[in-house]
Amino acid sequence: MYIMKNLMKKGLLLLCMILTAGILHAQENNDSKYLKGAVPEVEGKVVFSKEYSIPGMSQDEIFDRMLKWMETRLKENGNDSRVLYHNREKGQIVGTGDDWIVFSSTALSLDRTRIIYQLTVVCQPEKCDFSIEKIRYIYREGEEKYTAEEWITDKYALNKSQTKLVRGLAKWRRKTVDFAESYYQQVADALSAVESTETQETEKAEVTAPAEAAQAPMVIVPKKKVEVAKEADTPQKSPAAYSEVAPASLTANDIQTGSGRLVIAIGSDPFNQTVMTANAGGSLGQVEGKPVVFTILSPEQAHDALDQATEYTVRFYPNGSNEPTLILQCRKLPSPATPDGMPRTYMGEIVKAEKVNQ
Repeated sequence: MYIMKNLMKKGLLLLCMILTAGILHAQENNDSKYLKGAVPEVEGKVVFSKEYSIPGMSQDEIFDRMLKWMETRLKENGNDSRVLYHNREKGQIVGTGDDWIVFSSTALSLDRTRIIYQLTVVCQPEKCDFSIEKIRYIYREGEEKYTAEEWITDKYALNKSQTKLVRGLAKWRRKTVDFAESYYQQVADALSAVESTETQETEKAEVTAPAEAAQAPMVIVPKKKVEVAKEADTPQKSPAAYSEVAPASLTANDIQTGSGRLVIAIGSDPFNQTVMTANAGGSLGQVEGKPVVFTILSPEQAHDALDQATEYTVRFYPNGSNEPTLILQCRKLPSPATPDGMPRTYMGEIVKAEKVNQ
């Protein structure tokens, strides 16, 4: 009996070691997009940048869309984030942002950092250059302060052979790269665009060779030609007005796959929310007669905050719009377990629904 117990203990220990090694190996494979060149530098400074090619779009139109997007996006932070400068003739827009990056969130702890940064847009005919720079972190209620240059660059965040992330700095580098990529997609949405076949290939290349792919412009195909009035003649648009509707009255057409993005907000305090985009999409439906919204996170997205949440809000933004057309307050329902490496689907019972007034 004693020998059998010892064998069982050794067997369990071996199994744990194998599983741990498998998890670490999978993590290393998933880190390929965060290795050499994932954090670009210009003259020793960290500068994330993206070039957009928009055939047929004028400089004025690009400028108007980007100015409206940046003003709206930074206002969402609910703090001192704002547009600092804009010049229509030069096509320049500069803003400052103050956001939260969440590393992990559980019922007992919240690991996060403030990230302070500058956004710069340069508009030209059929072209837009976007960059994020002057990145600083404020961690542990201000006890620790770092700059991107001393914290997430290849020199500090990678091992000597540049094949692995350095433990302790890995989370900062991963989350900052993801933060920049999220902004790249928001800019594309603000330009009311869909990606061409060439762009899809470029995005795929970014996963395996981010440094080289970052040099290629994202080709934007405008959905339609929009006539933009001159600044002095452009009326100020009032914030969208919403009306409450019965959750049961919602139809599948209220959220159409591929026609927009689903943004999840966790937390009732607007100054202290975790906000994420359901990168893999979602839809409306019913479960046991209850109206629900399905939101799907891609495998690489952080999900701890949503795992711990019991309630959250889902907003649907049509492509090219900075205003949601649908706001859903949800109570999380049990969801099936998700195998590693697969998209995670969450179900939320819709307890309150608001639609934009047409």
